[in-house]
Amino acid sequence: MPDANRPEGPPSRGLLERLGSILSSEPRDRTELLENLRSAQARDLIDPEALAMLEGVLNVSDMQVRDIMVPRAQMGVVRREAALEEIIPDVVASAHSRLPVIADSRDEVVGILLAKDLLRFFPNGSGETFDMQEILRPAVFVPESKRLNVLLKEFRLSRNHMAIVVDEYGGVAGLVTIEDVLEQIVGEIEDEHDVEDYLTQIMQHPGDRYTIKALTPIEEFNAFFRTAYSEEDFDTVGGLLLSRFGHVPRRGESVAFDGMEFRVLRADNRRLHLVEMRRVGEPVPPVDPVVS
Repeated sequence: MPDANRPEGPPSRGLLERLGSILSSEPRDRTELLENLRSAQARDLIDPEALAMLEGVLNVSDMQVRDIMVPRAQMGVVRREAALEEIIPDVVASAHSRLPVIADSRDEVVGILLAKDLLRFFPNGSGETFDMQEILRPAVFVPESKRLNVLLKEFRLSRNHMAIVVDEYGGVAGLVTIEDVLEQIVGEIEDEHDVEDYLTQIMQHPGDRYTIKALTPIEEFNAFFRTAYSEEDFDTVGGLLLSRFGHVPRRGESVAFDGMEFRVLRADNRRLHLVEMRRVGEPVPPVDPVVS
């Protein structure tokens, strides 16, 4: 007896089967392969998200760690000799679950601190003495020339989520996480910096600090902070900041102007997503429009 819940007709083809039919012509090189994939998407054989992921997979095999790493100067770090009460503000400010631990300089990474390992020191009456050496995790070091597809495989096998990047002389060049690699394939992954869609464009925090979505209209930014940036020159806060940076900044980069400092919390290779702003000087008064 036929199953009444089973749809009639042939089952829809899976992605792998569709890819097989697309690639049956055996493309001669990567350029022709991409042309076939894009043609397939134009004919609705695969959706845009699948195409973007396939292109990301192909790109990852060509990219190196240096292409996506967080530079050394922008790494959030913890000093090995720091007391617990000094470490907590750094961990909270970074909003990361893992931080490199350094000795005398950023060139001396001695291990990785997991934020969750600090939790056991806070129950009332625990009486446990904090010792960084006891909770320190070993650091993994990779060359900045390593291919991303190779690094991703190593991350999966070792179950590590972070690696310290070193240059040809053995100096620390930056750091890279498994999330950084995966975002090259699947696009942006929401993390601990993310502001959910149901929240406002501008969020105020204690200490005259603000979290601002890059897509916040300049008009809304002007109204909130009583500034007068041109709505003809920039549609969004992201456009304003890109003009000040002069390039698409990476996470951790900052720029200061007009009494404000902006630090990038989230960005990809194409655009800004989220920034933190804090006052570093006197508020900028509104600029009166020029009367011609």
